[in-house]
Amino acid sequence: MAPHNQQNGAAKRKRLAEALAAWNKDASKTPADTANKKTKTSTDDKSTSTKKPLSNALPVAPLAVSKLKGPGKEEAVFPRGGGSVLTPLEYKEVTNQAVKDVLFETGAGSSSKGRELGAEGDVDIDGEGKKRKYKKRKTEHAKDRKKGDTEKEEDTGPKIEGLSFKRIVPGTIVLGCVSKINSTDITVSLPNNLTGYVPITSISDKLTERIESLFEDDGSDNGADEEGRDDKADQDLTNLYNYFRVGQYIRACVMSTGVGIPESGKNETSSAEHTKHKKRIELSLQPSLVNAGVTVKELVSGSAIQASVTSVEDHGCIMNLGLEDKSVTGFISSKELGSQWTLSNVQEGQVILCTITGMSSNRKVVKLSGEADKPIGAKKGKGDTWKGGLWLAMAPTIDTFTPGTGVEVLVTDVKNGGIRGKIMGILDVVIDYFHGHGWSEKALEERIKIGSKIQARVLFTNPNSDPKKLNLSILPHILSLGSPLEKSKEDPTTALPIATILDKAKVTKVDPKLGLFIDVGIARVPGFVHISRIADKKIDHISETTGSYKVGSVHHARVIGYNAMDGLFICSMEQKILDQKYLRVEDIKVGEVVKGTIQKLLPNGSLIIELSDGITAIVDENHLSDVKLKNPEKKFREGMVITGRVLINDPARKQLRMTVKKTLVNSDAPIITSYENVAPGMVAPGTLVNVLPSGAVVKFYSDVTAFLPVGEMSEAYIQDPREHFRVGQSVIVNVLSVDVENEQMRVSCKDPKAFGEAQQKALVGLQVGQIVSGTVTDRSATDLVVTIQDVGAEGLKGTVLLTHLVDGSKQKAAQAFKNFRVGQTLKDILVVRKLEAKRLIMLSLKPSLVNAAKEGKLIKGVEDVKEGDVLSGYVTNITLNNALVTFPGGGSGAISKSDMPFEKVTLPDFGLMRNQSITTTVCRIDHSNGRFYLTLNHYQRPQKEENPQIGYKTKNLEEKAKATKINKPLDSSLKSMADIVPGKVTKAKIISIKETQLNMQVAENIQGRIDITQVFDSWSDIKNKKNPLQQFRRDQILNVKITGIHDARNHRFLPITHKQTNTRTIFELSARKGDLTEGSEVLTLDKIEVGSSWVAFVNNHGEDCVWVNLSPNIRGRIKILKLSDDAGPLKDLDKNFPIGCAVKCHVTHVDVAKNNLDLSARTSDFDKPITYDSLEKGQILPARVTKVTEKQVMVQLSEYVSGPIGLTDLADDYSLSQPSKYTKNEILRVCVVDVDKVNKRVALSARPSRVLSSTSKVKDPEILTLADVTLGDVRRGFVKHISDKGVFVHLGGIVTAFVKVSDISDFFVKEWKTAVKIDQLVQGKITHVEQAVGHVQMSLKPSVVDGKIQPQIQWNELLVGLVVKGTIRSTAEYGVFVVVDGSANVSGLCHRSEISDKKVQDVRKLYSPGDAVKAKVLSIDLENRKISFGLKASYFEDEGDDEDEDEDEDEDEEMAVSADDESDGGVDLATAIDFNSDQDEEEGEGEDKDAEMPDAQPLTNTSRGPALSTLGFDWTASIFDSATTIRAEDADSGSDTSPANRKKKKKSMAAKIKYDMTGDLDTRAPESVSDFERLLMGNPQSGELWVRYMAFQLQLSEVEKAREIAERALKTISFVTKEGLEEKKIIWAAMLNTELEYGTDESLEEVFKRACVYNDSLDMHERLCNIYIQAGKHERADSLYQATLKKHGSAAPSIWTTYATYLFSPPISSPDRARALLPRALQILPKTPESAHRNLISKFAQLEFTRGDPERGRTIFENLTSTYKGKSDLLIVWVDMEMKLAKGNGEASGVRGLLERKLGVSKDGGEGKTKVKPKVAKVLFKKWLEWEEKNGDNAGVKKVQRLAGQWAEEAKKEMVDKDRMKMIKKGD
Repeated sequence: MAPHNQQNGAAKRKRLAEALAAWNKDASKTPADTANKKTKTSTDDKSTSTKKPLSNALPVAPLAVSKLKGPGKEEAVFPRGGGSVLTPLEYKEVTNQAVKDVLFETGAGSSSKGRELGAEGDVDIDGEGKKRKYKKRKTEHAKDRKKGDTEKEEDTGPKIEGLSFKRIVPGTIVLGCVSKINSTDITVSLPNNLTGYVPITSISDKLTERIESLFEDDGSDNGADEEGRDDKADQDLTNLYNYFRVGQYIRACVMSTGVGIPESGKNETSSAEHTKHKKRIELSLQPSLVNAGVTVKELVSGSAIQASVTSVEDHGCIMNLGLEDKSVTGFISSKELGSQWTLSNVQEGQVILCTITGMSSNRKVVKLSGEADKPIGAKKGKGDTWKGGLWLAMAPTIDTFTPGTGVEVLVTDVKNGGIRGKIMGILDVVIDYFHGHGWSEKALEERIKIGSKIQARVLFTNPNSDPKKLNLSILPHILSLGSPLEKSKEDPTTALPIATILDKAKVTKVDPKLGLFIDVGIARVPGFVHISRIADKKIDHISETTGSYKVGSVHHARVIGYNAMDGLFICSMEQKILDQKYLRVEDIKVGEVVKGTIQKLLPNGSLIIELSDGITAIVDENHLSDVKLKNPEKKFREGMVITGRVLINDPARKQLRMTVKKTLVNSDAPIITSYENVAPGMVAPGTLVNVLPSGAVVKFYSDVTAFLPVGEMSEAYIQDPREHFRVGQSVIVNVLSVDVENEQMRVSCKDPKAFGEAQQKALVGLQVGQIVSGTVTDRSATDLVVTIQDVGAEGLKGTVLLTHLVDGSKQKAAQAFKNFRVGQTLKDILVVRKLEAKRLIMLSLKPSLVNAAKEGKLIKGVEDVKEGDVLSGYVTNITLNNALVTFPGGGSGAISKSDMPFEKVTLPDFGLMRNQSITTTVCRIDHSNGRFYLTLNHYQRPQKEENPQIGYKTKNLEEKAKATKINKPLDSSLKSMADIVPGKVTKAKIISIKETQLNMQVAENIQGRIDITQVFDSWSDIKNKKNPLQQFRRDQILNVKITGIHDARNHRFLPITHKQTNTRTIFELSARKGDLTEGSEVLTLDKIEVGSSWVAFVNNHGEDCVWVNLSPNIRGRIKILKLSDDAGPLKDLDKNFPIGCAVKCHVTHVDVAKNNLDLSARTSDFDKPITYDSLEKGQILPARVTKVTEKQVMVQLSEYVSGPIGLTDLADDYSLSQPSKYTKNEILRVCVVDVDKVNKRVALSARPSRVLSSTSKVKDPEILTLADVTLGDVRRGFVKHISDKGVFVHLGGIVTAFVKVSDISDFFVKEWKTAVKIDQLVQGKITHVEQAVGHVQMSLKPSVVDGKIQPQIQWNELLVGLVVKGTIRSTAEYGVFVVVDGSANVSGLCHRSEISDKKVQDVRKLYSPGDAVKAKVLSIDLENRKISFGLKASYFEDEGDDEDEDEDEDEDEEMAVSADDESDGGVDLATAIDFNSDQDEEEGEGEDKDAEMPDAQPLTNTSRGPALSTLGFDWTASIFDSATTIRAEDADSGSDTSPANRKKKKKSMAAKIKYDMTGDLDTRAPESVSDFERLLMGNPQSGELWVRYMAFQLQLSEVEKAREIAERALKTISFVTKEGLEEKKIIWAAMLNTELEYGTDESLEEVFKRACVYNDSLDMHERLCNIYIQAGKHERADSLYQATLKKHGSAAPSIWTTYATYLFSPPISSPDRARALLPRALQILPKTPESAHRNLISKFAQLEFTRGDPERGRTIFENLTSTYKGKSDLLIVWVDMEMKLAKGNGEASGVRGLLERKLGVSKDGGEGKTKVKPKVAKVLFKKWLEWEEKNGDNAGVKKVQRLAGQWAEEAKKEMVDKDRMKMIKKGD
């Protein structure tokens, strides 16, 4: 029983006696009188409760004795009771009521009077736990009262209420029905339209144990099960469909009712499946919980109990009851399992709601039955067999009445739409409106009579009720534990699916406060429409006799759910529900095209789309667009409606995924949702989810995947699919084959129609080695696609690789590749390979192969070759030990390493490359294995025996050796091969020297080698440790000892056997002095001991180690970190430890079994193993970089220790902290900053101040702890995290500072998160330090960091007419609110009429919050703090003139300063020489046209300023131009500096400002289409603005819109002015860029032709060339340059220099081609004017200085100045080039020598001192003097001044002499 408050024993007994006496006193009264007598009981005065008559007397007529209980049973309850006229049942009721009044503090009547179930929201019918408050409703029983009855009744019985979210609490035990089975949980329908969830781990202990053992086995055995369980068995174990059935009744215990969205916000519907959960009820089926309180005593026949299957036996199942007494178990016979289960499908761990049918004699085994469909009300049999029914017969305690138990109830009251009663007279029970069948047409009071006994089943317990109370149900399907339909096994939702719309739903019952009951067309199952779901608007009251919703009215309704416990369809008549397309995830079909609203854009680029109320789908990043979006947030915004197609719908996992790719959404192809509906030949779109070297994986709908082989990806040959395809790309494929059983499918991208039966037959008939002809149909970057002709079918295509075009090098093939064009016909094509399965044909145009095929040398196998044949083929594969050569006909032979020339053996890949043409000789044939071998060496045919009868077969090995003669040995003792024996000391000559060996010649036909390990006896003998063999020279003769044979194929040392030796054998030799004088044994690994020292020689560099040789056959490794004590040499292994380098090392580990040898070159002091325990703070160690990320560099100190180096620990200057400059396996010094030995972590630093004894200034001091930070410090750090509240900046160590949003900038930033980026370097000032909690705050405001705080503008500082800068705070229909920048929140309104000079229709289209504007103060109201602003453009006309004047004044000041800077220094040459002589004027007139030539401009300069770089390319396409501004009208005209011109310029600028009709002076970057349109309204002539608009659309992948914008720009921009033409050129360049990036070759060609028509053709050619160069398409640029030369070369000298500059520059770097242009240009260009040739030659000379050979440039200038002696500008340009060259290489002699020579002031003096004219001399001396001041010393400056003075004096003297001569001639 429920717990109750205990009273003192004496008082209790006294009060109980008084109560019993009072009841016994009335025993003589009739039951009717007793029933009719009513008294009030006040719960407010509990102390007097025993003095008043009890108020719970039964208001019924005399009742019949229960059929299940006789008098004897009733008397057994109170064996000591006295005689009474009351029946035993009535006596028990009276007694129990008295006991309750005495012992319990009841609160049943203390609440509101007569609260009714029908009038409240106890039934959680809307699934949200909301409770409606309604007024009290009179019952029909109350209406029948007489008007004269003034006695008011109070409801004192147990409260009738159903289950709701408010009343359900953890610990509640409830009867439920399984409504849905998911992958990891089950959904359970609960009473009153609630839903609960049972996780898979809350079913039973046995099932949880089995699942845990499964995962443990998977973890330990990697999927292998010792008991032989396969994967299917494992899946069956976790498949909840094997444990439950939909419609199965179970008992559950409520574990939690927490608030939260189920499944982390995934799609899920409520139990009624029409609304998203706001609360979630977690349940458990554990027998120990659902049977809580049940002991052995309560295990009586007829009681329901839930048990789990422990084991399955032959005749039944052993069950776990969850009792505290573990010795008591249950057993259920196979015949008692019920209709849902058989013994074969029962699983261990599943739970079954059973009824107890009996117990064993020892009371240890409980007999159970799972048959819930036995007839109800069957009579009890004889004895204790109880085989006839499932109803409880007796109850030792009230704990026996558990949910699911069938009981008999005595009805005590029927009111308020509910029933009260008692079980066996001791326990209160209630039946709420819905489980009392309240919707029946017959009133509840008419069906259920007070005092009658009815059968019911316990629904749930009320743990918090006091006294204890149970809720029951009398619904027929609950009593039978079946379905409400006639066929008990039928599911109602099958007959009437969820989301069905009912056109004629008839109202059958109306509850004014609850809702409507309607006929849904299913017998025995009505529909219920809650009052809140009748209409979209709120309805407070409905009537069953009047109004629109009276009984009998017909309406439209929709089924939105079904509750199996209530037996009701939940419906809605709301129009929005009727119009809603989807109610559940299950309603959406895979492949269906749907529309949704973007709800959220996730950080990873995915979208959350809301399809319907409570239903959302996810769009992955790869399904946003057909092209990869760089900034998806700019194309997709929250609230936008988009169309997509459903990819995956998994209701069990609540997953719904879709795509918005147009390729998939607009496709009419069949939808592939399973392997069953796929047939070969079907064509459908798919998405690549993985790209592999062998192909790609294509995914369709519902996770159906297929494999796309690399051979089926294209008609052309594809070597690496990753170069042509990307993950997320959409492809159209056709199905080749499908395996439904194994769920495998193969698809192809090739056109199935292009390869039919005719092509297949032609492919089979095509032979390898056949000569064919064809037409080029396609051309890629690396191959040609050729359609083969005259083979019996059209459309058969083959591929010619770039390397199969010619026999020469790859460069030659690339050059030849340029000559092939689409449509070109090719002849003499050789078929070299054919793969019929992949429909792949490889062709070749190599002349060597074609000629061999024509000569009939088609090699197919060994039968086609013989030794000595010389064959032409091509290399198809290269391995470590051989190369494979393929010949016409398809046959292949191998060239082993021993058959390679010596000079090629050591080269990478033997100096060969794939598809290289090669000529070889057959040297060996292996007929048994069908192989033949080739050689590149000189081949000697084996000599035939003179006596063929004897032959080699009859000779022994010694005779063979003696028969092999040695030609011209260095040692005369060697006669034949028999003289070469192990240990033989002889002579050998060095023929070549390699890094690790000496190649020797013993005789003319015998060669050997000396490994570097066999040269030196000791470490001291090695003179050069890095290049030990440097001391030897070629042709040097050494004394050597023969030690063995070198196996060139496997690089092994072999002993000498004459069976293997011949003249082609390479012998192992030794030149060590010790080996020559004494015998030596071959060194083996087992003879090497740990700790022994050796001299090793580097053989190879590995990724993390260096391989060294101790002997020809012993190889070991030295870890890079163990190669040196100092980390410095380890940074460059190639330099400090080259191949062949000698290393002194010792052995650290030997493993003979695995043939492993580990060495170390570190000294013993440093060679201790580095572990976390051995590390100390401040220790400096070498480390190897293992991984580089954007945030840190991971390094390894040893095999056991590794750690990261953060950005703050990479450098002393954070500006230099760039992890990208480090590479994997790089060695660097690190310092141990801190060690956490417990957690095995280490903090490292690579700061120079830490690892070096550096005295350089530390710009960013090291911060390790909070103690290193002081308030007011200005520190730099890296942005670590960006949150909604601010930015976290890592300062170093464990210190991270927080920057609030308000401390990021001095100005208002609309999108402040875009102002900072992760890992960005920022500088701030520490504003707060809290040592106790470790908090640091800093500010990034420049005013705080610099300390320059600007005073804020106050209200009283503003004046009418003042122009201020501000920011739009908000917009409204009537205007915009502007806040003044830099003010104390001073803001005002700009009315719509003051925004523009024209009428503004929509303010929001012009401005948005955050826009920067210029405003004029129109009026001020200081009292009310109101300001009126004006934004009209006309307000700022005068302001624009003033600004222009200020700017001009600033310009004049700058020009004056620059003029002062250019004043002459040193000797004033003007005072020394009269430069205004008549001769100079005459000569100057002739030189007017020869202006001083400017220097050659570098490639990166642009004519229109910095290129607008968007989407990776230069929109202006002007990388070769030289001007510095984008807008042409902004360029300075040079000489227009007069006041008149400036005034004219001001007027034009003012006119432009006036033309800005929007008045928008916004300085922020436009962020939307409306922003661009608004800006273009004010400045439609700006080409740069149009281009930015195009770039914006391209970022959104709107290519067509970008093209439309370009066409608009061309129509809008004026072509009348020169400036307009220049702006149009920008648009044309942008269009060319767009077509190159997003269009086709045809579209690019079309735009280019149009551009040439409407613009200067040469200009467009140059722009397109620049675009090609910028995009890296150098072949196209080169071709276009050549075409431009042919078309415009004769009229445009500049194109020659531009092309030459391109050829001189990387990546072309072809100076020979560039130099060849000059003679061509001189022939093509007209000779008049003369300056054209002269200037062109000068330009080429300048290019030689800047990009070519300066000596060539000097030669050209020397010839030019000699030819054109009067053109001083050439000499000045030459001097400038020499000065620039000297500045780069530091060589000053060239400058000084040239000037001394040309000015005639060289040391040799003499003639020619006045070679140059005085005017030119002045320029040269001035340049010389400035150059000496910048690059020379004081002595040089003084020298120039002295020489200039001397030159001037001599010049004056010469002029005087000339004047005298003139006078003399005149006198004569």
